[in-house]
Amino acid sequence: MPKTPPRLPERFDELLSWLDEDPAQAATVYLEIRNSLVKIFGWNHCTDREGLTDEVFDRVARKLPSLKESFKGDPKLYFYGVANNLVKESRKAATLRVPLDGIDCPSDSSLAEEQDTREMRSVCLERCLKALSPEKRDLILSYYAKEGREKIIHRAEMARSLGVSIRTLRVRMLRLRGGLEDCIERCLGEKR
Repeated sequence: MPKTPPRLPERFDELLSWLDEDPAQAATVYLEIRNSLVKIFGWNHCTDREGLTDEVFDRVARKLPSLKESFKGDPKLYFYGVANNLVKESRKAATLRVPLDGIDCPSDSSLAEEQDTREMRSVCLERCLKALSPEKRDLILSYYAKEGREKIIHRAEMARSLGVSIRTLRVRMLRLRGGLEDCIERCLGEKR
C-alpha cells in the first residue's frame, strides 16, 4: 500500500519543531525567515515574492524527513539556499519564454518606464547611502565590491579585520541592507 504524504498542518508543525523546540521561538524564527525571503526575492526583482516564499517553505517541508537526519547547522541557511535556487530557476524560466506575435514584447513606453524606475532607484540608493554613517557606508560598499572567488576572500578578510565571524558579518550586512532597502522604498514612494 503506497504511503500517503502527511497533511500540510502536520508538515508545518514538523517544520516549526525543526526550527526550534520551543514553539514560541520557532514561530519567531519562522517569521524572521519568511520576512527575509520576501526581501531576498524583492532584491532579485521577482514579481511573486510571497508565492516564491511559500514555494521555499513547501520545498523544505517536502525534504524535511531527510533534512532532520542529514542537515547540520542553522536551518535559515538551508532556506536561503533554496531561495537562491528558486531565483536562478525563475531567471532561467524568464529567458526561456518566447514571445508570440509580440504579445510578450515590452512596448517602448514600458521600456521607458522601466528605465525611469531604474534611474529613480539609483538616485534613491545614493540618497540612502549618504544618510548612513561613513563607517556603515564604507562597510556595505566594501562588502559588495567584489565578484566570484575574490568576493569570498575579501569578505573573510573583512570579518577578520573587524574581529567577527563570517556569519556575524553576514547578519550585520543583512540588517544594513534591509535598512537600505526600506529607505529606498520610502524614497521611491515620495518620488511617485
